[in-house]
Order: sequence, then C-alpha cells, then structure tokens
Amino acid sequence: MSKTALIIGATGLTGEQCLMELLASPHYNKIIVFTRKQLQTTNNQIHNIVTDFENLDLIREQIKADHIYCAMGTTIGKAGSQKAFRKIDYEIPLQVAKIAKQNGAEKFILVSSMGADALSSIFYSKVKGQLEEALAKLNFKSLLIFRPSILLGNRKEKRTGEAIGRFVAENLSFIFSGPLKKYKGTPVDVLAKKMVKAALEENSGVHIIENEDILK
Repeated sequence: MSKTALIIGATGLTGEQCLMELLASPHYNKIIVFTRKQLQTTNNQIHNIVTDFENLDLIREQIKADHIYCAMGTTIGKAGSQKAFRKIDYEIPLQVAKIAKQNGAEKFILVSSMGADALSSIFYSKVKGQLEEALAKLNFKSLLIFRPSILLGNRKEKRTGEAIGRFVAENLSFIFSGPLKKYKGTPVDVLAKKMVKAALEENSGVHIIENEDILK
C-alpha cells in the first residue's frame, strides 16, 4: 500500500537527498514538501506548500502524512542568535510533529546530530537533545532518530566551520579509525538511503541510529 510522506528541510543538504530518495521509492505515491520558497519542479508526486512556518495552525490540515521526515537545521552563525537557532532546530520541528501526530502520522524520522544531549553544556547539542526528548513524549508509533557526524556532500551555502570539518573528514579519513571511527564523516546519500529504508521497515518505539550504524 502506497504511503504519503511529508518533509521539512527539503532544500538543505540532507533534505534534498532525502527528497530524491522518496521520489525514487515505489512505496510513496505522494510527497508533501514544506518550503519557504516555491520549488522549481513539475513532478506530480510533489505537493509543494509554501510557508514561512510562523503560523502552522493556519495550515494544520495540510500537515498530514503517514511518515514525517525532518531534515531541518541551521547553525547559530547563520540563524544570527541562539533564539533564532532554537526556533528553527527545535520549535518548528516540534510544532510540525505535534500537528502531524494529531492528524494521524505513524512515524517521525529525524536528522539530529552526533552528541545530541539535552543536558549538554554545548548549546547546539543541548537543543538537539531537547528536541529528541520532546519528540519521544509524543508517542509516535515509531520515532527514528539519526545522529550523523560531519555531513559530506555539496552544500549550496557556505558554512566555514563545516567546510573545515568536511575537508578533514574527506581528505584525512585515515585519522578516523579505532576509537575515532565513530566520528567519521557521513555522506548524505548514505544517510538519506538509511532514513527511507528504516522508515519503510516494521519497527515501533524510539530508535536512535548512531553514526557508526548509519555507515554500516
């Protein structure tokens, strides 16, 4: 039976790859994509909903799908402040999740981050961990949390810190062996394939997929 997927963060590095995987899958006949700007596509599988994410209650009836994919994320530098970062990486995904759950969504698939921990002293990791904990409380039939390392792929926007991390991950990969193996960079195509594959498997409860498992 074909299912409906909904994705937020589809214009980002991981989100774009995830959207491609969803389109390639024979198991989804409809893909709802929430974006701030209109997508340039003629694919009739895609139902593009343009929103600024400021008042999701106005479009709550459209936040309805079997599987919800969240690849939404930014950096504090790009967001401009911790408050703005928290809105993008915590508040919007959680609000989408709450509405989707009320509308009957079975599964929520989240791109989190290695080191996510609600008690972390690092703000980025703390927010990621808080989102994971808040989503777990919504009691989806299945919550799949992926915790990748540095994402490897061609990003449209420039993120200096990530660029340095990617250079190390791609060109000095021999460093990441033994105890450091878990920090090895995560190719976004591999991550996206694992996300869609896991979503289509029979599973229930909360599952945390660490970077080592993503790369297997």
